[in-house]
Amino acid sequence: METEKFDNNNLPSNSKNFIEQIIEEDIKNNKNGGSVHTRFPPEPNGYLHIGHAKSIILNFGLAKKYNGLCNLRFDDTNPVKEDIEYIDSIKEDIKWLGFDWEDREYYASDYFEILYEYAEKLIKKEKAYVCDLSPDEISKQRGTVTTKGIESPYRNRSIEENLDLFRRMRNGEFEEGSCVLRAKIDMSHPNMLMRDPILYRIIKTSHHRTGDKWCIYPMYDFAHGQCDSIERITHSICTLEFEVHKQLYDWFVKELEIFAPQQIEFARLNLTYTVMSKRKLLELVENKYVNGWDDPRMPTICGLRRRGYTPESIKMFSDKIGVARRDNTIDVSLLEFCVREHLNKIAERRMAVLNPLKVVITNYPDNHIEELDAVNNPEDFEKGTRKIPFSRVIYIERDDFIENPPQHFFRLSPGNEVRLRYAYFIKCTDVIKDPTTGEIKEIHCTYDPASKGGNSPDGRKVKGTIHWVSANHCIEAEIRLYDRLFLSEFPEQVEEGHNYTDYLNPDSLKIIKAFAEPSLANVDINTRFQFERIGYFTADKDTMPGKPVFNRTVTLKDSWIRKK
Repeated sequence: METEKFDNNNLPSNSKNFIEQIIEEDIKNNKNGGSVHTRFPPEPNGYLHIGHAKSIILNFGLAKKYNGLCNLRFDDTNPVKEDIEYIDSIKEDIKWLGFDWEDREYYASDYFEILYEYAEKLIKKEKAYVCDLSPDEISKQRGTVTTKGIESPYRNRSIEENLDLFRRMRNGEFEEGSCVLRAKIDMSHPNMLMRDPILYRIIKTSHHRTGDKWCIYPMYDFAHGQCDSIERITHSICTLEFEVHKQLYDWFVKELEIFAPQQIEFARLNLTYTVMSKRKLLELVENKYVNGWDDPRMPTICGLRRRGYTPESIKMFSDKIGVARRDNTIDVSLLEFCVREHLNKIAERRMAVLNPLKVVITNYPDNHIEELDAVNNPEDFEKGTRKIPFSRVIYIERDDFIENPPQHFFRLSPGNEVRLRYAYFIKCTDVIKDPTTGEIKEIHCTYDPASKGGNSPDGRKVKGTIHWVSANHCIEAEIRLYDRLFLSEFPEQVEEGHNYTDYLNPDSLKIIKAFAEPSLANVDINTRFQFERIGYFTADKDTMPGKPVFNRTVTLKDSWIRKK
């Protein structure tokens, strides 16, 4: 599978994608009266991820663009795996992305009676039969891509016998696995899905909406297209793995003589350093490799939301990658670029020190405190300014000081002068070390009172600017440094003898204590900030008054380029 590397100078154009071209041709030809009606049909058996976000944006976006409608329809045909928790989370995710299905919230279970009638119609046309083979026997007799399948010995039951057996299936007279209803198509068909696929199976599990009314449930392939038809969906948009299902989709519509939606396939989203399989995401949660579905390392929409991603950044990402006909893999750095672009515009700036080093400004007056002006967002001056306290003792990042600096190191070092952001010029005069370990405990500096605000009083050049916090006024904050969950660029392409979990990044989460300016003491959950010179951070749901917890959303630049 080809990987599309992120290049900001070569982003996809805004030309119409192939689905838009199909829709516009349909409108031009007055197909379906020129109307556009799409749907987003999630299975309520897990949490949505970034790939689903692309589909949501596509389906709802197309409906909006062409003055059409988009339904939300839950494919709730397997009560064993479904849960109200998933339904609630899916609706929350769609609304968070900014879309509204209005009064068009539907469920496949809404149509169970109609689907049952459709099944009986196929039986009466001798296009369906009850089969007593076990699931294993059905699988073995289906054949292979190079060998024909074997017809079931129950394939030629009479219409009357099949109707009787199917109605008894509905009435609960048979045990799970004892029989199924199958379509009667062609056991030698080159498309394996056309070899008498299963339409109904027995599941004696209570359904979240219909309770114990039903004990037989339609298979996805049978329910999906018919639900589209019932809702008069004009363009049934799905990912490429359903391309092979299209023949079966169309066969059902033709045999049932019902409204025929047009199925259109597009390439699913694949991201580097990410797994998108529902099964694998569930394993990560259940085996506690992550801390739940909304763990900020997860590609789930709720995980991205908790990490601090914005709906606007996800929509920007979806727009840039476009809609493709063939499978490819998108470099995750493009997604990170999009969130940086948006947060740069909206996130207020704050200062926080993650690895503190004490600095004493020896010529600054004892017990003197100044309130300095700091810009909240240089991209949006309407955000105004805030006051930050300055005093004799401050903290800076330990990495911003080197005792014996290399060439072109423009931060603080002995005898070198730097600018403190919004404050003064300072110059290092002394280094205080632990006599036992030799570790630097603090540094002493002098400041230039004439350089208030970080302005040069006499035109002298100061190349370095560093951030800081006042030691007597800063607050302690928990910082969760999230990184990519996998070390491998393609974690689902495992080597022989390995599992995708072998490529988990042991440093995908580091929790540290940091010092932050006092304005961060009481922040609202999900508020996003740029910690100057460090990255973008979001107040986590674990935040409490006076005890802020921040998740790193994304670094200021792509640190993985340097890692490689």
